[in-house]
Amino acid sequence: MSAAVLRCIGLMSGTSADGVDAALIETDGESAVRPGPSLTLPYEQGFRARLRSVLGEAADEAAIRAVELELTGLHAEAVESLIRRHRLDEIALVGFPGHTILHRPAARRTRQIGDGALLARRLGLPVISDFRSADVAAGGHGAPFVPAYHRALAQGLERPLAVLNLGGVANVTWIGTGEDEILAFDTGPGNALIDDWALRHLGRPVDAGGALAARGTVDSSIVARFLAHPFFAAKPPKSLDRDDFAKLAPEHLSAADGAASLTRVTAAAVALARSHLPAAPRRWLATGGGRHNPTLMAALGAELACPVEPVEAVGWDGDALEAQAFGYLAVRSLRGLPLSFPSTTGVPAPQTGGRLDRPNQAGSAPAAGA
Repeated sequence: MSAAVLRCIGLMSGTSADGVDAALIETDGESAVRPGPSLTLPYEQGFRARLRSVLGEAADEAAIRAVELELTGLHAEAVESLIRRHRLDEIALVGFPGHTILHRPAARRTRQIGDGALLARRLGLPVISDFRSADVAAGGHGAPFVPAYHRALAQGLERPLAVLNLGGVANVTWIGTGEDEILAFDTGPGNALIDDWALRHLGRPVDAGGALAARGTVDSSIVARFLAHPFFAAKPPKSLDRDDFAKLAPEHLSAADGAASLTRVTAAAVALARSHLPAAPRRWLATGGGRHNPTLMAALGAELACPVEPVEAVGWDGDALEAQAFGYLAVRSLRGLPLSFPSTTGVPAPQTGGRLDRPNQAGSAPAAGA
């Protein structure tokens, strides 16, 4: 007997730290996937600065907790806005991955802030959070975590297929022709270095439309310096922290040349990732905020020597996709199904995870089998 389809809301606060996405999805956590409405609640400048101040645990625990409480409240506002705007009812579950402030899988450490128990009480709904800890504790990288959802969405599409997520860190999901053929890993910097450069030189945290980079000239020595990093030669699965490459950012270039060079770094890193794929993709689909940057998309096309299309070309919503994914993963967690696999995070065996908080319970519990 097939599992029931549940109505869930997934959330996402990505490494770009620009806001929280909330998206409805109806799913059984396996092949049934029906995305619904979504919205984005942008972070105001002050909160974004406070969130950035705790990245890498570069603050004391009191400061981190204060940001965590504020972050949780903003996620609650996003869910409440989505429910109110679209008059949603019968929500069974909320998937709340929180926000990653530290990712050190080699030390078996990853930290996402966000209070699942508080969110459950605020919303009056069951919440599943802490998706990554079990994977990392078992020896996995704890990222990327969306490939299982990519595979569910890709039913019926021509394969091999590459789904490129251009968030703060970029990652790729390769889906082969066989039912269980999937490989995923971080490819390198995504938007994070470009965003940080734009904030420093433009006073706003994004190179809107890639306009700054489009005016600049790529410094090939800067690109080569990045690509010499041992991360790129390492075999997948592999993952990165948002700021792993921050010290390599150019100091001597003009604003436009620096933006152009960092944009090319992101594209060249994706091209290097091709050597790790089992077979050449027939199609590259891009999701995440970077797909809105035409300069980056053109650089990707040039480096890969093939078109890179936004996921909207196949009817997906790239602005909501990761939030949808954590709704999907919440259902998998509730049912004890694997969230990660040896070929996506390097975990030794398929691994479930997540923590379930109900609105009126005293404490959290593992989600599996709930």
